[in-house]
Amino acid sequence: MKKFLGYILSPFATAAFFLLLLIFHPIQWLCLKLGGYSAHKRSVDILNFFLLHTFYILGNTVTFINKQNLPLNRPIIFVANHQSLFDIPPMIYYLRKYHAKFISKVELAKGIPSISFNLRHGGGANIDRKDARQSIAELVKFAGRMKKNNWSAVIFPEGTRSKDGKVKRFRAAGIGALIKKCPNALLVPVAITDSWKMIRYGLYPLNTFTPMKWEVLEPVEPGTATPEELMLDIENRIRAIVDPS
Repeated sequence: MKKFLGYILSPFATAAFFLLLLIFHPIQWLCLKLGGYSAHKRSVDILNFFLLHTFYILGNTVTFINKQNLPLNRPIIFVANHQSLFDIPPMIYYLRKYHAKFISKVELAKGIPSISFNLRHGGGANIDRKDARQSIAELVKFAGRMKKNNWSAVIFPEGTRSKDGKVKRFRAAGIGALIKKCPNALLVPVAITDSWKMIRYGLYPLNTFTPMKWEVLEPVEPGTATPEELMLDIENRIRAIVDPS
């Protein structure tokens, strides 16, 4: 029944999602030109508020839990498992006061209304996975912006999305580059549960009436631990929430 309803409701949700991207593309441009970073960020926050609410057209729900008293005066690296393209709007909106920026594939920085514009001008890092030198250089520059502005980063260290919700092995290379340049960053795990179910049949039909949850877990101080040790610790914390079996 849920899949059947997906055939009916998906066109409405998808149309609303892409209409928002088209509407906010020129809005972002105007905000950046007239109001600089702050106005542009505000437009992106509002866009993602509306994007995450397109999920509700399908009867899906978003629960975002953040009971942690996270600092606003130091950079934060949010480390999350990755289940779906739809992981991102709730994280942008609910983590907005931390100025969370994403590390994205360079291919996404062109051709997508609103999304590509924000990736190019929002202050994050766009890396070429086929070019290790470019990737490291981009991460180092990004870490410098984090340190200077007390911005935060969101990384998905699995590398690729999990198609069945099972947590994959976390890679340490990205976190290592960020911590080296921005050693005062706080590491914060985020466990994402069941967002993969929204696209279990692909982008059409999208699944319906699925409760999805984002939960911010207890922070981790880098200390003297190696990047590999830190990633294993965070992976295990997230796995205990998402995949307790």
